[in-house]
Amino acid sequence: MKPALVDIGVNLGDKAFDKDRDDVVERALETGITTMILTGTTLEESQHTLKLAEQYPDHCFTTAGIHPHYAKDATEQHFTELVDMYESDKVVAVGEAGLDFNRDFSPRPVQEQVFEKQIELAIDKGLPLFCHERDASKHFADIVKAYRDDMSDLVVHCFTANKESLYRYLDLDLHIGITGWVCDERRGFHLHPLLKDIPANRLMLETDCPYLLPRTLKPKPKSRRNEPAFLVEVVNTIAEQTGKSFEQVAAETTATAKAFFRI
Repeated sequence: MKPALVDIGVNLGDKAFDKDRDDVVERALETGITTMILTGTTLEESQHTLKLAEQYPDHCFTTAGIHPHYAKDATEQHFTELVDMYESDKVVAVGEAGLDFNRDFSPRPVQEQVFEKQIELAIDKGLPLFCHERDASKHFADIVKAYRDDMSDLVVHCFTANKESLYRYLDLDLHIGITGWVCDERRGFHLHPLLKDIPANRLMLETDCPYLLPRTLKPKPKSRRNEPAFLVEVVNTIAEQTGKSFEQVAAETTATAKAFFRI
């Protein structure tokens, strides 16, 4: 029997899955990924992923929110409609929210305003936050710290930063999402010694598919498209770097994810 796994970052609404979405979900289940948290990055995408979560009711849930890239387009009507979505038991987190000072697709002050608004919504609805952060660790932590006493949980998804940022987040009692970035010898191996520093009840796993195909995966799909079934490669890498068994990593991260998302 395969260990049950939770993939906390699945962009199942992406057009890359339009032709074979059912097959992708089926392959995930066959590999042991029994629960998938879909990612909403705009109001429209969140509405789409909610429909997908309802289409696969036994295995999929979704987040709903506004990614910092799209903060400049957010309106009060968007937030009103998101609030309505939070009433669904298939919506298990607010987000993808946060800050991105790398690409700066939205002005930084606007990103901060939209991030704070979503934190306030999460507090009001008693939901955890699914968050994005790039090149903005201190600003991100400062904002979170101001609200931390009133918040439930927050995960920094697709963590790729350094030890300083990791400790900053752990000091705030945040969760950490690890992706196939950890399998990338070009840019991700700096994470290897940090994996042991993440408490088991703070570590969660994700593919962020269709992006971040693990470079250690063999054979690689011809399409170079990542999918939930490949989460096992992330588990293998974490097990190898922490000295734990595959089964232990699977059990611990699954328990943590289910507690985080209340599923």
